[in-house]
Amino acid sequence: MNLAKKVKGLCALILTGFMTSASAANVEITALFQPDPTNPMHNEFVNKTPQGGYCGDHPDYCENGVFSLALPIRFKAIAGIQALHDERQGPMFRVPSSWRDVRVIHDETGEEETVRMRVNGIGAAYAINKGLPESVWRLSWVYAPPPCQYGGVGYGNHLYFAFFWRVPVDAGVCSKQAQTSIDQSYDFAYRDMGFSYQLVTPNPLKMSSGTYRGVLNYSIGPGRDFDMGDVMVPDDDLISIDFTLYVQHTMKVEIPPGGSKVILEPQGGWQTWLGHGRKPVRLYRDQTFNISASSRFTMKLECGIDYEQGCGISNSNGRYGAIVDVSVSLPNGLTDDSGQPVRRMPLSRSVSPVFQPGVYVDRKPGTLHFEIDERFTDWLISARQQHYKGDITVIWDSEV
Repeated sequence: MNLAKKVKGLCALILTGFMTSASAANVEITALFQPDPTNPMHNEFVNKTPQGGYCGDHPDYCENGVFSLALPIRFKAIAGIQALHDERQGPMFRVPSSWRDVRVIHDETGEEETVRMRVNGIGAAYAINKGLPESVWRLSWVYAPPPCQYGGVGYGNHLYFAFFWRVPVDAGVCSKQAQTSIDQSYDFAYRDMGFSYQLVTPNPLKMSSGTYRGVLNYSIGPGRDFDMGDVMVPDDDLISIDFTLYVQHTMKVEIPPGGSKVILEPQGGWQTWLGHGRKPVRLYRDQTFNISASSRFTMKLECGIDYEQGCGISNSNGRYGAIVDVSVSLPNGLTDDSGQPVRRMPLSRSVSPVFQPGVYVDRKPGTLHFEIDERFTDWLISARQQHYKGDITVIWDSEV
């Protein structure tokens, strides 16, 4: 019996989004998943977004997992800042530090997944056109006012001072109070804006191949998502964040040389019958293969000799034949759709069971089981034909 195999589809998932607004500042976030044979337990997206803003300027201050984006928005004072002002009448920062859900949609199938994001840091430089009075601030802007936290950098001169503050989850307002007045002649403004962020991405092993797209919008201005108070007004009122996530799954099956030709025999070979008269109970062969998989896949059969009950073999004139039962056992790390290990799961032409990796499986051994049961074994032996053959194609399909 000749065994053929088909492996369909290099699984590729791309999560990307693009939506523009006439009054929106657009930024992009891109991430990638590729299974790593050297680290199969690490099954997460890798952020591929170029660092901008704070982390772009000071990468040494950004530990692993900290990412920042430049924000193409400028804030400018529309009124003078009075000495000992109320919170909203001077420099204040309230950013969207709480988690937001972003719906991402598959381009072709419409399947949905969720990305979560929050802002965890804010940075900028305040700029003026002449030196401020001495002691206008109680502390330098390198020191973050609570609930914000020290960001690790601060520098400038009498006309420009850059700062970055970390922002805890669900933080409120972080504000500075001027001790002396800053009238409009100083042209007080924020430039070189940027923010850092955290992402929680879906489990790529459970996502379909293809492209997912999503957009998250943040409003800007007094009382909005990015709120800098009533005096500092932005030159744009919306940040549109376009998400692009790529997943390139691996799906590969390797059958050893000669493994495509399967010979069914009794246990112990034919000599137990020919030499000792011990009638075979069944004919079978277990064929091993190596599988690499990071995505869902299905398996089914195509039959060269198609009997009503399944795939089969027959003699040369087709008068005698038998059904060959085919099942599969998969390595640890691959389960059925109910989460159970796969041990001798029957395969057929009509049903395509779904298998799911819990981790990236890299060149792990599985087994195809071919068997003719006792009823058909008796029939074949009694017919006394010497040769039976048939083709069975096993299809591994990652396009689920």
